[in-house]
Amino acid sequence: MILLIHLIIHLLLIKEMCVNDIARQLDVSQSAISHQLKNLRSSNLVKTNKQGQTVYYSISDEHIKIILEYGIEHIKEMIER
Repeated sequence: MILLIHLIIHLLLIKEMCVNDIARQLDVSQSAISHQLKNLRSSNLVKTNKQGQTVYYSISDEHIKIILEYGIEHIKEMIER
């Protein structure tokens, strides 16, 4: 599950996306993506933007985005060692 959350965050750092787009990109069920997005929302890491019947998700704000980018960079450096 942690890997899935990491992959979702990575996609959302690039652009705002809906559940269907994320599921298609990661080849994972929509319900699994929705469940993880619910967890990310409850942690205030992502926010929603409803356009018609489609809900788009994005990183909640610039501060969170910066923290997540640093965290991902740190993980990459640790793996490369």
